[in-house]
Amino acid sequence: MEEKSQSLENKSKSKKTILSELELDDEPFTEEDLQAIEAAFEAATSSSLPKKRRPSPYDDSDGDDKTQQHHCRIARRRLPSSVLALQHPNAFSLSPCRQAANIRMRYPVMKFGGQITYSRTAVQVEKAAMEVLKIIEAKEKQAGQTAVGFDIEWRPTFQRGVPPRKAAVMQICVDTSCCHVMHIVHSGIPQSLQLLLEDASILKVGLGIAGDSVKVFKDYNVSTKAVEDLKYLAKRKLGGGLQNWGLASLTEKLICKQLLKPNKIRLGNWEAKFLSKEQLEYAAIDAFTSWHLYEVLKSLPNAEKVTPDNQSEELQAVSS
Repeated sequence: MEEKSQSLENKSKSKKTILSELELDDEPFTEEDLQAIEAAFEAATSSSLPKKRRPSPYDDSDGDDKTQQHHCRIARRRLPSSVLALQHPNAFSLSPCRQAANIRMRYPVMKFGGQITYSRTAVQVEKAAMEVLKIIEAKEKQAGQTAVGFDIEWRPTFQRGVPPRKAAVMQICVDTSCCHVMHIVHSGIPQSLQLLLEDASILKVGLGIAGDSVKVFKDYNVSTKAVEDLKYLAKRKLGGGLQNWGLASLTEKLICKQLLKPNKIRLGNWEAKFLSKEQLEYAAIDAFTSWHLYEVLKSLPNAEKVTPDNQSEELQAVSS
């Protein structure tokens, strides 16, 4: 009995310690917040005592109505925004997330919280490319070579023997603030965009980017220089051989977010006169995710030694 009493006392102290470490503000807790605190506490403490459900002010009981009304009026406090941000879908970090071992989690959806700039005429795309070049120039003065997330979309044919259609959309993302979605099937590739693609000092990153650069060359006769495939970078940083990494699987592995790829959008009409809001968001998120994954991978130490052999393998993949 004495041991049980001591265990309850220790558990109470631990709970007070956990709550006292939070910088609470004046907003009330919601029911979900209280459940989150309870779950965090239970996970952080181990005890053989049976778990007791926290009484709810809305439970039926033998108490009088005044007591129940009093409980309902008790002000609940809200978790500080700094804590809630850790579970927010747009929470941003350049460090790899920590996954629970052997547990399949349902992660929050990957989103892009910055501005999406859509351009579809030659004049608009020229202006957008010039803006990207100015941003990159400013970043290079501060940190040297700058990487941009890169991806393209095109309309599928669904018919055997029919050649693939031209690349219709090109998306470029420099950071968290802005992604450019360019409707090149209507605008073509104007001079500033060509300069950006052919500039070997600007690193373009993406998954399967070697194939994308080949397609751009075939469709528009423009070379995309200085590309890095995230699949090979992941092999170098994470080890384990050349796995069949996809953008979605790498996003779960490194960022603990799920990257949605709905077929309705992915296989939609990217040659439409105007792109829909859903298409713009899909395109921007893909480019942003590529940039984000590159920044996370870049921060990791190499899991395998860089040798002339594996460098040659990557170069062959780009040039093939």
